[in-house]
Amino acid sequence: GESTSVNCILFFCAGCVALSPSSGPLPRPLRLQGPGAATGFLRRLKRSWVWNQFFVLEEYTGNDPLYVGKLHSDVDKGDGNVKYVLSGEGATSIFIIDESTGDIHATKRLDREEQAYYTLRAQALDRETNRPVEPESEFIVKVQDINDNEPKFLDGPYTASVPEMSPLGTSVIQVVATDADDPTYGNSARVVYSILQGQPYFSVEPKTGVIRTALPNMDRETRDEYVLVIQAKDMVGQMGGLSGTTSVTIMLTDVNDNPPRFSHKFYQYTVPESLHVESVVAKIKAVDADLGPNAEMDFRIVDGDGLGTFRISTDQGTQEGVITLQKPLNFEERAIYSLRIEATNRNIDPQFLTLGPFSDTTMVKVAVEDVDEPPVFALHLSEMTVSEAAAVGTIIGTVTAHDPDSANSAIRYSIDRNTDLERYFNIDATTGTISTAKLLDREVNAIHNISIFAMENDPSQIGKGIALVTVTDVNDNAPVFAIEYETFLCESARPGQVIQTVSAVDKDEPLHGHHFFFDLTAQAVDNHNFTLRDNKDNTASILTKRGGFRRQEQSLYRLPILIVDSGSPSLSSTNTLSIRVCRCDPDGVAQSCSAEAYMLPAGLSTGALLAILACIFTLLVLVLLIVTMQRRRKEPLILEEERDVRENIVRYDDEGGGEEDTEAFDMVALRNLNVVQDPMVRRDVTPDLPSLFVSRLAYKTLPDNIIFREFIWDRLKEADVDPSAPPYDSLQTYAFEGSGSLAESLSSLDSLSTDSDQNFDYLSDWGPQFRKLADLYGNRESRNPFS
Repeated sequence: GESTSVNCILFFCAGCVALSPSSGPLPRPLRLQGPGAATGFLRRLKRSWVWNQFFVLEEYTGNDPLYVGKLHSDVDKGDGNVKYVLSGEGATSIFIIDESTGDIHATKRLDREEQAYYTLRAQALDRETNRPVEPESEFIVKVQDINDNEPKFLDGPYTASVPEMSPLGTSVIQVVATDADDPTYGNSARVVYSILQGQPYFSVEPKTGVIRTALPNMDRETRDEYVLVIQAKDMVGQMGGLSGTTSVTIMLTDVNDNPPRFSHKFYQYTVPESLHVESVVAKIKAVDADLGPNAEMDFRIVDGDGLGTFRISTDQGTQEGVITLQKPLNFEERAIYSLRIEATNRNIDPQFLTLGPFSDTTMVKVAVEDVDEPPVFALHLSEMTVSEAAAVGTIIGTVTAHDPDSANSAIRYSIDRNTDLERYFNIDATTGTISTAKLLDREVNAIHNISIFAMENDPSQIGKGIALVTVTDVNDNAPVFAIEYETFLCESARPGQVIQTVSAVDKDEPLHGHHFFFDLTAQAVDNHNFTLRDNKDNTASILTKRGGFRRQEQSLYRLPILIVDSGSPSLSSTNTLSIRVCRCDPDGVAQSCSAEAYMLPAGLSTGALLAILACIFTLLVLVLLIVTMQRRRKEPLILEEERDVRENIVRYDDEGGGEEDTEAFDMVALRNLNVVQDPMVRRDVTPDLPSLFVSRLAYKTLPDNIIFREFIWDRLKEADVDPSAPPYDSLQTYAFEGSGSLAESLSSLDSLSTDSDQNFDYLSDWGPQFRKLADLYGNRESRNPFS
C-alpha cells in the first residue's frame, strides 16, 4: 500500500537537487543536499510531499529578497492550475511565496538572537476550485547564526576584597561574560577570559573567569587597592573573535600583621606636687599601622618606682595610654619617678606570630615640681572630749600642723566661725590649744564639728583640719513623765484596781542606762484614795485604795508622784497625775466625765445637750449679724465733697425721739430753701448763723421774679465750677419757696436763722418737756444755743 513515487521536489537556493518520480520503490533513502536544505532523509510516506527544514543566514545585507527555497507538487503540471499558499509565523510579513512557482523569499533581515526559527505551513490548492490538491504540511525555517554579538559582563563592573598577606592562588572573585550568539553552532559563543590590567598581582582562569592572587604576602599598608581590566573574547579567543571588557576593583582588607610601636624610647613629663589625685599626668601613643580592632592595644606599667603612685589606662577612642595620679605627690619626699610602659595588641592573629612580638615598651620619667603648699595637719580629724560641766576656759585638746615646704614657715591657727556660730570654743593662735569659751550643754548639742584653719605668712596658703568635740554627760536633768497622762477612773472601780501605768524620761544619758524610782510625795502617802506601786522597770502603776467613787462628790483628783533617777548625785522631780472620775459602760469605757452632765435630768442625753448648745450659738451669730448691718447703714457725720447726695437714695427706718431729741436729725434740712446748704455741714453741729443770714437776706431784698432768676443763675454757676457735678445732659431740679408770704415759713425751726427779737424765755416755765427749746431759744443775749 505504499506509494511508489515521490510527489514533491525541493529546490534550494544554493544549488538545487531535484527528486524526480521513479517507477519503482527506492532502493534506499535519498539525502537532501544543498546549502539551504535540511540535513535529513526523505522517506516514502503515504502523503505526496515531505521535507524537514530550511536554513537562512541571519543579518543578510543584500538589496533583493533572500531566496529561501522552493515548493513543488507532482500534481502541478506546469499549466498554472495549482497555486501554493504559505501560512504561519512571519508569513506574508517576513516570508513570501510565489503562488505559481512555489519559490519562498525572506523580505526582511533576520536576527537569530531575536528569533531562532519560524514554523510555517504550506499547501497546494486548485486554482479554480480553491480546494487542496495536497494535504497541508508544516516545515521550519531556521535562522543560521553568525558571530555578530560580543561577550558582555552583565554584572560588571565588579568590586571585591581579599585579606592582605593572602597566599598565592587565593580566589578573589569570579567574573562571567555572556555571548548572545548560538552556543550550539560553531565557536561564536565560546568565550575565554584574559587579564589586560592588574598583572603581576592577580590572574584569571581563561575558562571559568575566576580571579586569583598572583603574588603572595601583598601588604595593605603598602598598597590597599588594585583595579583590574578583564577581557572576554568569543571564537575561543581566535583571530576575528569579538570581545568585551570589565573592571574589577579589589581592596586588600586589614589583618593584624603589624605590632604597636612607640615613636620614642624615652618620654619625660613635669607635674606640680599639688596635682590632685585622679588627675591626668600625661598621654602617650603607640603607632600601629593596622586598622580597627587590629590596632587596638592595652597599656600597662611593667616596671619602675611609681607602680603604686601612677596608673595607666587605654583611651578607647584615641588608643592612647593615659597616665593618672593615684597618690598625692610630695616634692620633699620624691622628686622623680621612673615608669617602664608596655603597649600590646589586644587581638593577635596566631597565623602571624612569626612576624614578631606584637608589643613595644618605652620609659617614662615624671618630674615633680615644688610648689608652695598650705600647712598640713598631723591629724586631719582630731577627736576630743569635754564634760558638759566644764568651766569656761577649760583646755580640751591641741591640734598641730606643719609647713610641708623646705621653708618650714611659722603656723597660726584659727577657728572657722561658720562651724562655731555660738562661739563655744577658742583656739590659741600660736600653739593650737582649744579651750571652752562658754558653758556647754550636752542636751542642746552633744557633738561639735569644728573646722580649724592653719595659715602661713601668705594668707592664700590655708590648711584645714577638723576637731570633733564630744560633750560628755553629767546628771543635770531631773526625770519627768514620759507623756502628759490623761487618767480616767470609772465610778464602778474596785479597790486595788490598776487605773494607770506611768513611765519617765530623762534628757541625760548615763553610761549604764536609766533607772528610775517612783513614789508618792510625803503629802500624798496617807491619802485614802490611791496608792503607787514601783514596777522596778522604769514604770509605776497607780492603784485605787477604795471603791465607790462618785462624780457628784468629786470629779477630779490630783496625785503628786515623786520620780528619782540613779545619777550621782541623783535628781528628782514631782509630777502631778490628774485622775478624772467618769461614768463607764459595762466594758469599762468612759462615757461621761463631767459633774454637770451628771446633774442633768435622766431623759436628756448628751446629743440633745449638744443640739441645744448649737441652736443657742446660731441665734447669737444671727443677732450679731443684724446689729452689724444696722451700724453699717448709718451715714457718716460728715458728707464728703466727692459724694453727690443727689445720686444716692438714703433710707431711714429710725423713728424720731420726740421733742427732746435734738441730735438725731439735722434741723437745718427742714427749713425752706432760702438758706443755701454748705457742702461740708456737720449733722451734729448747728450751722454758722452769719453765713446763713447773709445768704437769706440777699434773696429777701429782691422782687420775686428776680429772686427766681438769681437763684437759678447761682445754681448754674455752682454746677459749672463743681468738678463733681453731673454731665451737661443731666436734669437738675431745685425747690425754692420764694418770699411771697409776709409770714414766710410758719415753722418755728426757721426762727434760728432770722433776726427776730422775740423773747422765748417763757418756754422755761412750760415744764420739763420744753426744757430743750428753752435752752436753745431762751436768754439769747446771755447764752449761745450752739455752744
